[in-house]
Formats: sequence, C-alpha cells, structure tokens
Amino acid sequence: MQDIKVLLVDDEEEFVNTLSERIRMREMGSDVALNGEQALDKLSREEKLPDVMILDLKMPGIDGLEVLKKTKEAYPGVQVIMLTAHGDETVEEEAKKLGAFDYLEKPASMEKIVETVKRAYEYKKRLEKTMMAAAFAEGGDFKSARQMTEPEKKKK
Repeated sequence: MQDIKVLLVDDEEEFVNTLSERIRMREMGSDVALNGEQALDKLSREEKLPDVMILDLKMPGIDGLEVLKKTKEAYPGVQVIMLTAHGDETVEEEAKKLGAFDYLEKPASMEKIVETVKRAYEYKKRLEKTMMAAAFAEGGDFKSARQMTEPEKKKK
C-alpha cells in the first residue's frame, strides 16, 4: 500500500503531524502542509503528485475551498477529501461541486479516514485507466482500449 501518497493540509500542527504518523503506520506515504499556501507550493514543486489530499476547511490565509478549487484546476487527478470541524451541508455541497471526492467531519475515526483514502485512490486509478483507454480509442486502437476497460479475469 506504500504506493498511496497522501498530502495532509491542516493548520493544527499537532493534529496533522499525528495524523501523518498514523497514516505512515498503515504503510502509506504521507506529507504535511500547515496552510493552503504551503500545500499549493508543495503541489507545484512535487515530481510525483500526491494521490490523495486530506484538506481542512478553515485555515489562515487561503481557506480549504480555495485550495480545493486551485488543486482541481491545476491537478485534476489529485483526489481531495475535506476533513473539517467547521462545515455544514452548504459547505459540503460547495466542496463536492468543486470536485471534492468526499467530505468528512472531525472527529473522524482513523478507520474511516483510511477507508476513504483507499476509496479515493481506487477511484483515481480507475479514472486514469479510463482516460488512457479513451486516448487509445481516439488514436484508433480500439482493441487496446477495450482491453483496458474490460474487467480483469480471475485467475484459476
């Protein structure tokens, strides 16, 4: 599971560092940004983008919704999970319109966070496969496109 790379963005330093440690204990890669500006800077510099970003809503400077919007515009493959104690249904709806994969309220159990990260990662992988198949089909290689989209056959 070390393939999953997670960027945690939260201005509560103790919380985000503890969460990062707990994610690494589950054999996933983890990096931390303490505000929106730092998160966007990390994204712009990373050679390998995170698969999943866990993003707080309320932070000084750029808030979580603005970071979400900029992230999805520049790096649409990064799956963003909002994790906040300050939201409501209106904010959740706005986050999902902007492209959030999911919206969790603090306190969320570690099991719920990890399960959501795994679902986001699987969604990202399916999306990449579909996009690659579309590129093959657009190039006229329908056989390869079909093979990519067919479910994998179980080995006996």
